Amino acid sequence: MTYLLGIDLGGSSIKAVAVTPEGRTLAQVNEPFVDHDLEWAVKLRALAARLQREQGAPAAGIGISAPGLAAKDARSIAVMPGRLLGLEGLDWTKHLAAPRPVPVLNDAHAALLGEVWLGAARGLENVFMFTLGTGVGGAAMVDGHLLKGAIGRAGHLGHVVLDWNGPLDDFNTPGSLERFMGNKFIAQRTGGRYATTHELVAAVQSGDAAARELWLQSVRALGASIGSLINVLDPDAVIVGGGIARAGATLFEPLEKFVRQYEWQAAGHVAKILPAQLGDFAGAYGSAWNVLKRF
Repeated sequence: MTYLLGIDLGGSSIKAVAVTPEGRTLAQVNEPFVDHDLEWAVKLRALAARLQREQGAPAAGIGISAPGLAAKDARSIAVMPGRLLGLEGLDWTKHLAAPRPVPVLNDAHAALLGEVWLGAARGLENVFMFTLGTGVGGAAMVDGHLLKGAIGRAGHLGHVVLDWNGPLDDFNTPGSLERFMGNKFIAQRTGGRYATTHELVAAVQSGDAAARELWLQSVRALGASIGSLINVLDPDAVIVGGGIARAGATLFEPLEKFVRQYEWQAAGHVAKILPAQLGDFAGAYGSAWNVLKRF
């Protein structure tokens, strides 16, 4: 049976899928690792070999997604400072001893492609996506083309400026959306009351009025960002995923209201706000679809 292997390298785990060109899942694996001494590279190679043995035949193609900026030739991640030491410049075709080129994508780009292929954005050509977690990632597709930009920075939607007097984030952006919504800044923006966004959401759901006010500040920032980007990119839909999106109606009900305040509804057009469907495996499916597109 012809199948593709899609592999998404995260910060602490490797997600992989074996999937047919028609989108039928044959296998799905999530394997944790410790970011130390290239353990991730060894585990990923072993995982790819194991999945192919279990399928009884080599994959027709393998695709990789990972944090950072993908190189122009799509064979490696060109820029990823600070973690996953050894990832920058690693040629995945050589590392996996693959008979065909192994295309490499940024992880958020791959997540959007996965949702377009098999998830919430299925069949759409104009769509962008936010991934809400430790930080705020993103990706955008316009007229069926994934936006990458001159050096691969396109789609870093979490780094739009909401407060030009605010502190700089890791990308040199003052008062970015990531500071308003990313889990890594939750203690700062709540005055130390909450260590995680999960704790804040739980307090909101229990009826804590002060927690709700803090939460709505973050959701309003996300709504303003989405509204602004709708005016720039003109999508049919906006996909919202990541761990924070698991808050469900606690997130999506107020978000819908805030987006409508800021969206330019030209000719009555309203962009849909949709929860992502593929969860942690969106990037793996997107990596497989990236292979399918090429071959």
